[in-house]
Amino acid sequence: MNPTEPLLSVQNLKTYFFLDEGTVKAVDGVDFDVYPGQVVGIVGESGCGKSVTIKSVLRLTQKPGRIVEGKILFRSQRVTDADSGSDVIDLTTLDPHGKRMRSIRGAEIAMIPQEPMASFSPVHTVGNQLIEAIRLHEDVSKEEARQIAIERLHEVGMPNPEQRLDAYSWELSGGLRQRAMIAMSLSCNPHLLIADEPTTAIDVTTQAQVLNLLRSLQKMHNMSIIFITHDLGVIAQVADYVVVMYLGRVMETGPVDDIFHNPLHPYTKALLKSIPSIYSPSGTELPTIEGSIPHPFSRPSGCPFYPRCEAFMAGVCNAKDPELQSINERQSVSCFLYEEKQMQPS
Repeated sequence: MNPTEPLLSVQNLKTYFFLDEGTVKAVDGVDFDVYPGQVVGIVGESGCGKSVTIKSVLRLTQKPGRIVEGKILFRSQRVTDADSGSDVIDLTTLDPHGKRMRSIRGAEIAMIPQEPMASFSPVHTVGNQLIEAIRLHEDVSKEEARQIAIERLHEVGMPNPEQRLDAYSWELSGGLRQRAMIAMSLSCNPHLLIADEPTTAIDVTTQAQVLNLLRSLQKMHNMSIIFITHDLGVIAQVADYVVVMYLGRVMETGPVDDIFHNPLHPYTKALLKSIPSIYSPSGTELPTIEGSIPHPFSRPSGCPFYPRCEAFMAGVCNAKDPELQSINERQSVSCFLYEEKQMQPS
């Protein structure tokens, strides 16, 4: 696989939910690339469209939601484009329930869900579910699949994997359940792993273990990871590249060091300021971002962040949508503060 070509390229992705009350633009023109061996962190407040973006990539968006525009280009090793014969597949053109998409989902693009307790079946053993996932994508016997499952459990640090294979998910602790879910995600050696806030439901000690595990597995298999979280501290530990989202749009992108040491967008700066510091004097109030995310049915015109932005320019920020543009060789930002020629107030 060519490391200079993106494994996944999301271009102008728009996923809308058409409800009786109105249209919710959950994802409204998102662009980002994921290269082989790269860890991309997607960060933002709850409700910014992170999870819907990933569900769109996996073609798991449920009705009344649907992709209305954009491309999701994936460089597949198993499936070729029916018309051109190319290994680059536009996933938006595939039937979500069709054989071609099902051969990619789980095998080449795998996912670690946010809550493993809700993802594992409580009436089937962990082993039954791992073996089923392996045999769905690999031509192996049941015994061979069992050995692969044991190897994967051992790889993620599961104690006594032979015994845990016959356990039910509710018999495992939160940390072990998460390890079992990671083992299932890696069972078919995917090229792209999507982790949707995998540390949300576990304690901080187990969280650190899971993050170290994912990082070591990423290096071991040289796979790409999309890491979804609202925690910038987690992003700093695991990501190479960061995509900052707000209200369904990309606010800023760049390498993790640049985002943390030279944030450009006011929203990115506000997120970083809101991180608690051990150096803050006792009794100091934690910084917060004023206001809240607008209701989906009453999105502001212009820049979606302007009602909460300290750098708001009347007649500019609320008059037109800013476009994501390159500011330097490493960072891109969607903000009128960096327009070469700012719009004049009307």
